[in-house]
This record gives sequence, C-alpha cells and structure tokens, in this order.
Amino acid sequence: MNVLVIGASRGIGLEFARQYRADGERVVATARDEAGLARLRALGCESLALDVSDGASVAALAWRLDGERFELAIVNAGVYGPDTQGLEPPAQADFDAVMHTNVLGPMRVIPALAPTLGAGSRLAVLSSAMGSIGQRSGSAGWLYRASKAALNSVLKDASLTLAPRGVVCVALHPGWVQTDMGGAQATLTPERSVADLRRLLADLEPGDNGRYLAHDGSPIAW
Repeated sequence: MNVLVIGASRGIGLEFARQYRADGERVVATARDEAGLARLRALGCESLALDVSDGASVAALAWRLDGERFELAIVNAGVYGPDTQGLEPPAQADFDAVMHTNVLGPMRVIPALAPTLGAGSRLAVLSSAMGSIGQRSGSAGWLYRASKAALNSVLKDASLTLAPRGVVCVALHPGWVQTDMGGAQATLTPERSVADLRRLLADLEPGDNGRYLAHDGSPIAW
C-alpha cells in the first residue's frame, strides 16, 4: 500500500509513518524542517519538505506528487495556538498562524493531492472533538475549536467532490494523545491512538464517506 502523511515530523503524524513502515508499506511523508525530514528518512520513508502555511511550498508538493497514486492520504499538520479559557480575543498573529495551518493549509493541500487518489482510496484529516459544535460543552481554546470546525467543513466538501471517484473521506478525532500538543497528562499514547485509527481506516466502507469519527469508530456530532 502507498501511504501519504502530511505533517509527520513528530507526534501522531510521525507515529503513523512509523507504524505503516513497520508493516512494510511505502510511506511518503512531509515535514517542515531538516530534523523532521531526518526522522522520517531514518524510518525508511520518502520524505518531502512542506510548510502547509506557505502557498509556494504546497505548489511544489503538487509538482512532486505528479504521477503518484496513494491508497491512503492523511492530512495531519496542525497547531493549537493560545490556550484561552473564555472569550479572549486572539491576537492577529495567533489567528493567522492557527487558521493558515489548520484551515488554509488543508484547503491548499487537498486539491494538490486529490489527483493521486482513485477508487478505493481513503482521505483522512486529523480533526478533534473540540471542533464539534453539536456536542460542545466548553469554550477553552476557542481559536483551535473554530479552526477544527472549519476543517470539518473542508473535509465535508472534499467528501462530496471526491465521492464520484470512489474516494472515502473522513474527519478523525485521535483522542487526547500524549504529544507536544496534548501534554503528558493525556489519556492515550501515540502508539495506541494511531493503532486505533489505522484499524478504523482499514475498515472504512463507501457509506462512511463524509463522516466525523472518534479513534474508536464512534460517530461525533458535527
């Protein structure tokens, strides 16, 4: 299987790359800096430099992927931004950084990688339950929440556009994971979260297109 992981320098993205390579799959993965690219090469991945917040960098990715075909593409790149607890207006720089990475990035990357997907391929974006409006009960990190709600909208539109080609598109919540973003107090290790997500991705059927799912396969309200 050919797997593409966008945003794999550390955390969940790196664990996706590690586990798929351990199973002998071909993995093409991206990172923003040389340290991240070196980690991917050490796993045996084909590494590509990419900053999803930079339009020229994404355009270069599209050129590098010309002629490729992937059974699975995972868009993982994301940032959290300010850790607000209420209605604290974000600074312009924080808003731009979070929205450019979490929303504009996928809106550029998905069209760039779409030609590499065909019938039976799967496209996943790493969202968060914090992006859910339907089950929201708190407002902490409201900039991050807004960005993930917007990402969910992007994924839904991608699912409608790519459905005629037989591509199954989903938004995934990885759980609260022990990464730089999730912190050491999180309840899931990256290894467990990614193992769960891989089982979910392997079992996707055409009827799952456009769904918003937790790592254990349970549906999340938009």
